[in-house]
Amino acid sequence: MPELPEVETTRRGIEPHLLHHTLTGAIVRHQQLRWPVPRGLDKKIAGQIVHAVERRGKYLLLKLDHGTVLLHLGMSGSLRIIDSTTRAEKHDHIDLQLDSGLCLRLHDPRRFGSLHWISGDPMQHTLLKDLGPEPLTHAFDSDYLFQKSRKRKLAIKLFIMDSKVVVGVGNIYASEVLFRAGIRPARAAGRVSRAEYEKLVQAIQAVLQDAIRSGGTTLQDFTNSDGKPGYFQQQLHVYGRADAACHRCEGPIKHRVMGQRATYYCPVCQR
Repeated sequence: MPELPEVETTRRGIEPHLLHHTLTGAIVRHQQLRWPVPRGLDKKIAGQIVHAVERRGKYLLLKLDHGTVLLHLGMSGSLRIIDSTTRAEKHDHIDLQLDSGLCLRLHDPRRFGSLHWISGDPMQHTLLKDLGPEPLTHAFDSDYLFQKSRKRKLAIKLFIMDSKVVVGVGNIYASEVLFRAGIRPARAAGRVSRAEYEKLVQAIQAVLQDAIRSGGTTLQDFTNSDGKPGYFQQQLHVYGRADAACHRCEGPIKHRVMGQRATYYCPVCQR
């Protein structure tokens, strides 16, 4: 599933081809994604200039003259910039056409992605208004996370994965940042100390920044025709490494299920 670094990589990849260009219309081949695609999308966006390509959590926002296109890639979605005359494949559901002769094409085999049209303030949209702070901004620090966690019995892994607490810490990243911070994933969020939260915030920011940098250095051309979005291979310390040797202590990595998600940790290095 695309997470914050992958979505940010996508944003950086498509932005040069969209910014300051005019949308000439839209082709909707499948009206029903996770939610129905807005009726009349073609007329809503035609003639409007793309003034910004932004990200909020795992959502992409195309800021136009009189509204915003809100995109989510779901579990299997990807975006690419291609010639608008390129034949659509089976799972190519939406084209946003540009005055350059190119189009932004949404490919989504599982159709868990979505596209919304917002005429008002996008940050008040139901999908965005309750999101927690961005982890790479000044709004996210150890004081905030410590105060948010008080009296919480929820496991720390599930706590930092809650998008109302902080956006962008997906399942893989949660295991990795807790390993880096030396905290066991099952420990109650309210029993993590302020000093440990300082380490945890630093770990979250470092892991996400490393992932974004890695994505940027290995980014494939978003104008290619094979639909591959140029995601990067991550260097993982614990995730997916059950029974393998820990990179620090060489003891076996443990695996368990938390919140119906696979969780990996080192019982020696994490307490």
